[in-house]
Amino acid sequence: MTGPTVWPRQPGTTAPTLLRGVYLPRAADGAAFAMTTYGIPLLVLATTGSAGLTGLAFALEWLPRLGAFVVAGTLVDRYGTACVFRAACVLRALVVLTAALLLTVHDAGALAAVIVMVLAPVSGVLTEFSYVAAETAGGEASRSAGGRAHRVQSVLLGIDQSAMLAGPVVSGLLLEHGGPAVMLSTLAGFSLLAAILSPRQRSHPIGAMSEKGGLGAGWRTLRSLPALAWLVGGLLVSNVAIGLLQAAMPVIVVNELGRSKSDAGLIWSAAAVASLLAVTAARRAIDRWGLWPVGTASAAIAATATLAVAQADSYRGYLLLIAVLMAGEGGLTVVLHTMRSHLIPRDVFGSTLAVTILLLLLPFPAAGLLVAAVPPSQLGHAVTAAALLQALGLATAFTRLRTLPAASS
Repeated sequence: MTGPTVWPRQPGTTAPTLLRGVYLPRAADGAAFAMTTYGIPLLVLATTGSAGLTGLAFALEWLPRLGAFVVAGTLVDRYGTACVFRAACVLRALVVLTAALLLTVHDAGALAAVIVMVLAPVSGVLTEFSYVAAETAGGEASRSAGGRAHRVQSVLLGIDQSAMLAGPVVSGLLLEHGGPAVMLSTLAGFSLLAAILSPRQRSHPIGAMSEKGGLGAGWRTLRSLPALAWLVGGLLVSNVAIGLLQAAMPVIVVNELGRSKSDAGLIWSAAAVASLLAVTAARRAIDRWGLWPVGTASAAIAATATLAVAQADSYRGYLLLIAVLMAGEGGLTVVLHTMRSHLIPRDVFGSTLAVTILLLLLPFPAAGLLVAAVPPSQLGHAVTAAALLQALGLATAFTRLRTLPAASS
């Protein structure tokens, strides 16, 4: 492919509409998402002091998220993005505020451990409902942008990465200096702000969803789109390595390297900076060279960095290499989101989106269980194996994509 992929441009989404209807609610929910994903495992480690429970909490946070996708996409298709997004954000705020109040009374012991372990799956489920709704709103905006879809997606991903930049380190600092109640109250504040803003697109059902929506319809749609299916397959294998690194990082940084919880958060914040820069660069690179060359280069960067991470033995090494890894992932994500927005039919977008996200999240709970089961001293070997698997999976996927007409047009 020698030039950028061009799709028919459709009228509709203006810059003010994007800002108020898509970008602002995405920013508020992204902050809550980042604090939930990275802050809750840190909260578990601070409350229990157990590496095993931290890994288990990571798994418990992600396992129910997988189940949530069975219904989240269908609900978005049936009731619209605004309704599902607002309800999920309000419920998440209520859940974390309740946990904050309970932890002010029971800040240690078995009951505190139960509270944080229950908080992980409940907050995880609600976070994925709001995420599917926000992604569907973003998909609508990209479809309206036509050939400039990758630009819309780069802004959305820039918002996500900015949230990931601040979320982990803010969670660590709030937890370390303010305690669980302060961290959870801040998370609840972002959730309520997201609910107030709420996406303005597709606030009403788009019709006939009871017959066409559902996980089965999403799966059939994905299978009918080989370019998207191969890309999702390659990223699924890649996420085995990403999930393992995310689950193991609090244990590696705090227990093995003797650093603070805020240092653990700083690694992912540095990674978010690299990913944010990569998303911006990918937008310009796609304009010049096209979608798949940029995707191939991003895959090579990600796989090489993961192999190097497996050999790192210092905090600085982990920080720098994970930043490079997530830069590669940022480029891959722009490619994935652009392809999703254009290839998936509108009337089953939520259901098919849910299937793709479900597949991409499957490695994360498995990674948490692996961290809970493997002795900390053996985590390096597990990361090495995952890195080799990632390199093989991405190489196979992008080799196959070169032969597909839909991928090169």
